[in-house]
Amino acid sequence: MTAPLPVVFIHGLWLHGSSWQPWIDLFRDEGFAPSAPGWPGDPDTVEEARQNPRSVAGHGIDDVVEHYARLIAELPARPLVIGHSFGGMIAQKLLGQDRAAAAVAIDAAQIKGVLPLPLSALRATLPVFKNPANRNRSVSLTEEQFRFAFGNAIPARESAALYERWAVPAPGKPLFEAASANFNPRSAAKVATENSGRGPLLLVSGGKDHTVPETVTRATLKQYRHSDAVTDLLGFPDRGHSLTIDSGWHEVAAAVLDWLRKHGTGDAR
Repeated sequence: MTAPLPVVFIHGLWLHGSSWQPWIDLFRDEGFAPSAPGWPGDPDTVEEARQNPRSVAGHGIDDVVEHYARLIAELPARPLVIGHSFGGMIAQKLLGQDRAAAAVAIDAAQIKGVLPLPLSALRATLPVFKNPANRNRSVSLTEEQFRFAFGNAIPARESAALYERWAVPAPGKPLFEAASANFNPRSAAKVATENSGRGPLLLVSGGKDHTVPETVTRATLKQYRHSDAVTDLLGFPDRGHSLTIDSGWHEVAAAVLDWLRKHGTGDAR
C-alpha cells in the first residue's frame, strides 16, 4: 500500500497556522497526509501569539524558507506545498528549489520581477510601512485594517469573526524585503521562475483582493514564461484575501484538489 502523499500548508502574514485546520481535515479525508507547521517563532495557539508578539519579530523570507526546507527534509516524500499570501511566495521558492512535488500559491505575495503595485496593496500594508522601525518588529492589524486587507469581499460580521478567531501579529521584515526586491539583485523575494524541471504550479487569485490584487498574480504568471513546467492560473472573481478562511473556503479547496488530481501526484524521493 502506497503511503499518503504529504501536504504542507504555509500561512501568510497576520494569520495563525491553525487557520488551515478545515483544509487539513478535508485533505486528510481525501487520502493525503497534511500538516500546517507555523513560521519560525510561531507559538502553538492564536492566544499565545497575541500575548507574545516579539516571538516572530525579525524573521525574514530566507528564514522562513529554510525553516520549511528543514521540515520537508524530514518527510518521507517530497510534499505538495500550498501557501497563502506570503505563504504563497514561500511555496513558490520551495518549488523552484525542487523541494516540493507541486505547489499552489493562493493570493501570493509579490515576488522579485513583478512590477504592479496597486494602491489597495499599499493601503493594506501601510500599518507596516508607516514606520521604518517595523522592519525588525512584529505588527498587528486592527479589526478595521483586517477588514480592508482580508475581509472586504465578505459581510462585516464575518470579517470581524475571522479577525477574532485567527488574526495574530506578523513580522514586518518580509514586507520590507518584498518592497525592495526589484532594486536588490540578491533579494530574498527572488524565485527560480526559469526552472523547467520543477513540479507543477497553480497560482490562485481573488478578483476583489485588496492585499494581492489580481493584477499582481497575473504579473507573477508572466514571470514563469521562460519555464516549460506546468504553470496554471485560477481566478475567483468575487473573492478577497480571506478566501482560504472565510465561508467560501471549500470552493477554493475543491478547485485546488481537482487541479492536484490532474498534476500534483509528485514522486517519492
